[in-house]
Amino acid sequence: MELDYKLIDVSHTVEHGMITYKGLPAPVITDHLTREASKQIYADGTEFQIGNIEMVANTGTYLDSPFHRYADGPDLAGLDLSSLANLNGIVIRRTQPSGRPISLEALTGFELHAKAVLFHTGWDVHWRTETYSNGSHPYLTADAAEYLAHSGAALVGIDSYNIDDTNALDRPAHSILLRHGIPIVEHLCGLSVLPARGFKFFAVPVKVKGMGTFPVRAFALVSAS
Repeated sequence: MELDYKLIDVSHTVEHGMITYKGLPAPVITDHLTREASKQIYADGTEFQIGNIEMVANTGTYLDSPFHRYADGPDLAGLDLSSLANLNGIVIRRTQPSGRPISLEALTGFELHAKAVLFHTGWDVHWRTETYSNGSHPYLTADAAEYLAHSGAALVGIDSYNIDDTNALDRPAHSILLRHGIPIVEHLCGLSVLPARGFKFFAVPVKVKGMGTFPVRAFALVSAS
C-alpha cells in the first residue's frame, strides 16, 4: 500500500563517545547484559541484549523545556504533548552568508502563531567538527525571540550549535522563549529537505520528572504528493 505521506528524520544519531556540546562529556554506551551472558538465563536459542547509557541531557538533538532555564517552569514530564507533536511547521531559511545573528527582519511576512518555527542555517554540515563549536554559529537575537514569543509560536528549533550566541552569558533567546513556555529544539539536521510549510513536526522527549532537557527523535510528516 502506497502511503500518501513520508516521514523525514531531522535529528542526529547518538553514538558512543560523540561530543555534542563542547565541555560536556560524551555519552558512554555499553552492554548491561550481553547476548552471550543472557544465554545463561534464558532457554536454549533465546538471547537478549540490555543496553546501558550514561550521558548528560544535552546530547544529540535535544529539547529544552522551561525548567531548563526556570526552576518554576514545567519540566519534561510537565509538557503537554500538544506542544511537542503534530505541530504545523514552517522553515525559515538563513543559509546565505548574511552574518551570524538571525534578527527580527528574518521573520517578516511569516505566520508564526501556533507553529513549530524551524530555522534552517545549514550549520549542521559542521556536525562533529571543530567548526561546529568554535563560537561562529548562527543564533537568534533577542528581538527575534521576543517577536516569536508575542506571535504565539508553539515551538522553536534550529540546526545550529546553540539558539543563542554562546558569548552572551545571559542567553536571551533561551530566557525569552522558555519564559513564555515555548520549547526549544537545538542541533537539528537535514532541514534542507523539508518544504517551507505544509508539514507536521514532532519532537517528543522521554517523560522524565525533574529534568529540563532530553534528546528527541525529531521528524516531520510531509505529504508525498
